[in-house]
Amino acid sequence: MSVPNTQTYHYQRHEPEKTTLYKLIQANWLTFQNQVEQDLGYPLPDFVIKEFEEYLRCGILAHGFLRAQCTSCHHEMLVAFSCKKRGFCPSCGARRMSVTAAHLVDHVLPHKNIRQWVLTFPVPIRLCLAVRPKVMARALDIAHLVIGQYYRKKAGLTANNSKSGAVTLIQRFGGSLNLNIHFHQLFVDGCYELNEQNQPIDFWVASPPTVKEIEEVLTKIITKLTKYLERQKIIIRDSEDGFQIPIPDEDTLSKLQATSVTYRFATGKSKGKKAMVLKSVTDNDHNATKGLVAKNSGFSLHAGVATKAHERDRLEKVCRYIARPAVAEERLSTNDQGDVIYRFKKPWDDGTTAMKLTPMELMERLVALVPRPRVHLTRFHGVLAPHYKHRKQIIPKPPELKIVQDQEIIEPKQLELKKKNIPWARLLARVFNIDVETCSKCGGRMKIIAAIEDPKVIRKILEHMGLDAKPPPLQPARGPPSLESHFADDFLQQHFEDFQ
Repeated sequence: MSVPNTQTYHYQRHEPEKTTLYKLIQANWLTFQNQVEQDLGYPLPDFVIKEFEEYLRCGILAHGFLRAQCTSCHHEMLVAFSCKKRGFCPSCGARRMSVTAAHLVDHVLPHKNIRQWVLTFPVPIRLCLAVRPKVMARALDIAHLVIGQYYRKKAGLTANNSKSGAVTLIQRFGGSLNLNIHFHQLFVDGCYELNEQNQPIDFWVASPPTVKEIEEVLTKIITKLTKYLERQKIIIRDSEDGFQIPIPDEDTLSKLQATSVTYRFATGKSKGKKAMVLKSVTDNDHNATKGLVAKNSGFSLHAGVATKAHERDRLEKVCRYIARPAVAEERLSTNDQGDVIYRFKKPWDDGTTAMKLTPMELMERLVALVPRPRVHLTRFHGVLAPHYKHRKQIIPKPPELKIVQDQEIIEPKQLELKKKNIPWARLLARVFNIDVETCSKCGGRMKIIAAIEDPKVIRKILEHMGLDAKPPPLQPARGPPSLESHFADDFLQQHFEDFQ
């Protein structure tokens, strides 16, 4: 029997300026912007540029911070501001992952069995979903409709007297930092029976699906989605070029996304090429080819991950996994030649263990991962949708607060359940067992005393504390690589097998 880890850790600043990812972007961002404009004829969209600029400010004390002070010994701690972007920032991505998981478990997903359905698409459709948000929304509606029909059929109910419930997290990346739009849908593993007032009166628990049932569900999704794409004239039958999605010349982001979907590059000396991969001998296949999975025409549907009603901690881990950030900093490094090595979490079935990129190729992959504005990546369906009138009867209810001498006594866990936006300190304690509210010197309580945003005050405080008062400077744009370097890289490319 394992003993749970009860050790509490004290907060330490992340120091993003010392990470490999930050240094690579700091050194190559301006050069990459010039390269895109030169090779594609148009600059990057403003929201993409803002994403990178905000990342370079994220966690840097010289751009502002909060002052936290111990109420006992007056020890101070500085907490830098974050960028809160959705693209590739590992720090903000990790926080969003934890907040999303905690919110879903505490406030959304009911105490029922939960099953994860993962739907992936062929390469051309991935690109269509990336550049056409309305098509992605319709594809998601189709997936939810068909899986909901499956649950109703199992319960012997109809669309008029039943409703399913699900939360979808739209994941935009693959394991090699490529653009790969796919859906992780957390379904309540059953179906709610409704009365004439559309109010839930009973819940029918579904038995685990069989492979044949999953294959039938996937076939229906493919049929409905194909018909929709034909109506939109994105797919044309009996045509040599059956899949058509024109991209305007000025849409540089879609061009970069198109090459990222196909594992290739759109700019620089690697234009049109695939990334180099590094291989070793492996004896295992990590792909989901066994169990509750179906594949058809480049689509796949996996439904093998499920949690019981009482497994709330396990459910939160599942939520954290599917809401994880795109880039794992601990797997990113550089070699002596300045190339970027990105190690995969598990070896691929052909022995591939890592990917080798130039800094410019890494920049292109990161740009493709930036989501478009006003596109929600978390969607709620059925009885869990915000507009469902009886939603409060389904979602978890916070425990009643104790009243002692006419005063409310709120425990930390109750505070998390009462407030949907979990405070940063509570989140660190809940997920990482880091106590940021306790002074590391005397054990007293830390309290936020000020938000420092004035550049003069920032500089004065940082200089007084012996910290760097200037933000890391961006390196100026460089010219294109020499011809000899281009030939040398082409020679190396021939000695690496193309990624398949």
